[in-house]
Amino acid sequence: MTFNYPKGIKKIEGPKKRKAPTLSTSAANRGMGFEQDINDTNSYYLEKGMALIYKRPTPINVVKVDYTKGAKITHAYYEQQSTTDYNGVYKGRYVDFEAKSSKNKTSFPMGNIAPQQIVHLKRVIEHGGIAFFLINMYAAEETYLLKADFIIDFYEHGDRKSIPLEDIRKNGYLVKEGIRPRFDYLPLLDEIFLK
Repeated sequence: MTFNYPKGIKKIEGPKKRKAPTLSTSAANRGMGFEQDINDTNSYYLEKGMALIYKRPTPINVVKVDYTKGAKITHAYYEQQSTTDYNGVYKGRYVDFEAKSSKNKTSFPMGNIAPQQIVHLKRVIEHGGIAFFLINMYAAEETYLLKADFIIDFYEHGDRKSIPLEDIRKNGYLVKEGIRPRFDYLPLLDEIFLK
């Protein structure tokens, strides 16, 4: 956008139009919007002094960097398998959870959960921590908190490769959605784990 002023006064350039972001539908990036919403929610909780919960970084080992156009990593590998997405403290209790999003309309695929995540959350439960999954059912526009022991039991003893949406609704807790915080899951921790 350009503004033209009379009598030879210079033009002032306004903000340029940006291209609309394109959304990737690859499995690796499917939940990135959901994760960003969880990150924003956790930032809100931190600002308000309600909880201290962070996204856990995935440790990588950088092998090669291209310095010709700044510092761009061109070759790296994961140092170890990741455990869960988030951990922190709420009301003096350790909190550990995984956030998953699925575009499936009728069920949540168990293939989205890695074996090491199950092992990790079992250990969290054994040590008295609060362990759960936040599952965003994108097509249904619903997000549920499911206790980790429900998911672990289904993972280890279930006869299906996915959890039907009806089972998620029956065994999960619907997370209140809003603007700020986007996914208000702390009241559910009070109701489920801290009563």
